[in-house]
Amino acid sequence: MANNRTMAELLQAPTEGYKDAIVIPGITANNFELKHGLINLVQNKQSFGHDKEDVHAHIRYFNKIISTMRVPNVPSSSIKLMLFPFSLEGAVWIWLEKEPPRSIQTWDDLFSKFIDQFFPHSKTTNLRNKITRFQQRFDESFYEAWECFNDLLRACPHHGFSELHQLDTFYNALNVNDQDSLNSAAGGNFLDKMPQECLKIIETKSKVRQSRAKAVIAKVGTSSSTPAISFDVAELKDMVTPAPVKAVEPNCVTCGGAHAYQNCP
Repeated sequence: MANNRTMAELLQAPTEGYKDAIVIPGITANNFELKHGLINLVQNKQSFGHDKEDVHAHIRYFNKIISTMRVPNVPSSSIKLMLFPFSLEGAVWIWLEKEPPRSIQTWDDLFSKFIDQFFPHSKTTNLRNKITRFQQRFDESFYEAWECFNDLLRACPHHGFSELHQLDTFYNALNVNDQDSLNSAAGGNFLDKMPQECLKIIETKSKVRQSRAKAVIAKVGTSSSTPAISFDVAELKDMVTPAPVKAVEPNCVTCGGAHAYQNCP
C-alpha cells in the first residue's frame, strides 16, 4: 500500500510515542499525588554522578525519606520509582534519559542499574585496596584515624571484610603510641581479646580522645584571647606619649610681673 504522506510529513518528528525508561505500576489509591514538599526534600541532595560521589549514601538518604511516607494502597516501591528521577541531576539524569523505553519495571531494576553504572567493579576494587592499605597519618589523632577508616567502610558496604579482618587492619595501621594505648586498655595484647571486646575498647578510646580534643580547642580559644587583648593594650600605651608637666609660674595680679602679688614692690 502506497504511503500518501508528503516529504514534510515524513520528516516531521513524532508527536507521540515518547516512553520513559521507568514503568510506574498502576496506583489504585484515590487522589494520590506527590507533594511538592516531598519532591523538594529529595532534590536537596541530588546525585550528579561525580567520581568521588558516594552513591550508597545517596540511596540511604533517599530510602530514609521514603520510609517516612505511608500511603494506603500505594506500595513504597511505586513511590520510589516516581520520586527517584527527581533526585538525579547532571550525568546521572542524562544516563536515565538514555535508558531504553520501559526497560525499568521495578525498584530493584532501577537500583541495580544505577549502582552498576555509577559504582562499577573497578571502584569496588579501588576502595577495597584503600581499606586493606589504610595507614594512620603522622598528624592524625586516634579519633580521626578511626573516623577515616569507618568512612572507607561505609563508602563500600559490600567490601566483604569480616569484623576480625577490619579490626586487625585498623590496629596494624596505627602508630606505636596508639597501639600501646590499646594494649594498655586491653590489659595486655589487644589482639588477644574477642572482636567485640576490641571494638568496644576502640570506640571508648575514640570517644575519650574526641572529648579531650574538644576541651583543648575550647581552652586554647579562651586563653588565646587574653594575650591578644593584653598586647593591644600594651601597644596602645606605647602609642600614647605622656605630655610633659610644666611647673606653675607665679604671676602678679597687680602689675603683671613674674612674681607673687605679695612681693609686688
